[in-house]
Amino acid sequence: MPEVVIQAQGLTKEYAGAPAVKGIDFTVVKAECFGFLGPNGAGKTTTMNMVQGYSPRTSGGLTVFGMDIEKDARKVKARLGVVPQENNLDPDLTVLENLIIYARYFDIKKSEAMQKAMWLLDFVALTDKKDERVPKLSGGMKRRLLIARALINEPDLIMLDEPTTGLDPQARHLIWQKLRGLKKEGRTMVLTTHYMEEAAQLCDRLVIMDQGKILTEGTPDSLIDRYVKRNVAELTVPDSGPGKILSRLEGLDYDYEIAGDTMFIYCDDREALLGSVTGIAEGRFIQREASLEDVFLKLTGRELRE
Repeated sequence: MPEVVIQAQGLTKEYAGAPAVKGIDFTVVKAECFGFLGPNGAGKTTTMNMVQGYSPRTSGGLTVFGMDIEKDARKVKARLGVVPQENNLDPDLTVLENLIIYARYFDIKKSEAMQKAMWLLDFVALTDKKDERVPKLSGGMKRRLLIARALINEPDLIMLDEPTTGLDPQARHLIWQKLRGLKKEGRTMVLTTHYMEEAAQLCDRLVIMDQGKILTEGTPDSLIDRYVKRNVAELTVPDSGPGKILSRLEGLDYDYEIAGDTMFIYCDDREALLGSVTGIAEGRFIQREASLEDVFLKLTGRELRE
């Protein structure tokens, strides 16, 4: 049996009597990347903060490395690496100094910290920026430096809260490459993300949360198979309504939904789907493979969240 790194049972968090996390259960095992997906306010970051020991739970059980996070916070934190959602690097220090000074929190000797820091800067492709101060770095460089800082104590568990938010595609893909490398080394990772492609690229298993509850859990592929069919046709809803299109789908095993002016048709049989819709679709028409985003939107809805 794989070693359990995080175990949560009936985990609950309330703020002034208002529930933010509502009795969730989940398990993270060694050497996997486990993801939390969900819209704003779903409870993802609150859950991460409880696991990290930054926010005490209201009720329920929570162990990390087999230890109660609140009773053994120092022991747990010594084995954690944390990449926060917001940049909290010291702007008055250079890139290298940010790593060396952070190493002091883990009682790492200066000579060892220097060696580790230089290796990590090479790992995240920042060696040539080691003497630059943080404000001169791009957004992608700052995120890479946060990842390097999180690794300075050689953690057994890496917590990443929205690790690539706001980055351009090149920076995002570089960070994905580095995180996949850490996973190959056997590091355990837990991440939250709004990017469905990021979750599909990195996560072995994930949960989708909404309004403080876990809606479902599984591998990215298993969730697609469970909730939507493998092929999707996106088309503009005709002015006369969807009836004509639906009549062409008789005999097919399909699902559909309508959001605004767009109709989404899900079907495992790609050729049959294309044969039925091609030629009668009006306006926009796209055929593609189903993705985690389709699962996410089906479970959490398409309405805008503030």
